[in-house]
Amino acid sequence: MPYYVRPMRKEDIAQVNDIDREVFPTQLPPPNYRHELQNKLARYIVVCDEDKTVEGPEVKAATGVVSRVKQLLNSVLFPGDKLPPSEREYVSGFAGIWVMADEAHITNIAVRESYQRQGIGELLLISIIELAEELKASIITLEVRASNSTAQNLYAKYGFAQVGMRRSYYTDNREDGLIMTTESITSASFRTHFQRLKQDYFKKYGTASNPLARSKGNIF
Repeated sequence: MPYYVRPMRKEDIAQVNDIDREVFPTQLPPPNYRHELQNKLARYIVVCDEDKTVEGPEVKAATGVVSRVKQLLNSVLFPGDKLPPSEREYVSGFAGIWVMADEAHITNIAVRESYQRQGIGELLLISIIELAEELKASIITLEVRASNSTAQNLYAKYGFAQVGMRRSYYTDNREDGLIMTTESITSASFRTHFQRLKQDYFKKYGTASNPLARSKGNIF
């Protein structure tokens, strides 16, 4: 599986915004992910396709003696007025949590439409659960649309149970939001269940048993 998980960086914001608009087109206003990266309560991760890159913004020449020397060198290596566009990692999905006291709340999990049904959403959920554990959370909560049975089934598979409902929670169509939560993620029963699911997942997708084994850098 040519995917790896890492923390979201500011240079990912444009791609994350594109994914957000694609997956949640009717949810307004969209989140300000630049602000979220500065929020001490929030943690965001992305999953990247290691076989694909995206062109970043072109780097324009700066002023100053040193910059002019660099510009002269680059004019020889790269003829033209601008430097070649930089390549950036291709973000295929992202997820986020807010951690307050001992509770981690999943704010969103989103995958590009062209990458859906490839296990990427499940990979993000596995990584979010491990991130919550690393941040010393005891439980994980979330809201999910009442009509989104696919997501509900995935969450239930990983030990989330419905504990309530927020009436007319979603502003676009006044749909109800189901509140789902885990038992203590540090309990023996949860850890045993989670480890088994994690092993099954990475066996299915042909990668290492350790979910972070292919991550670039420390996810936490």
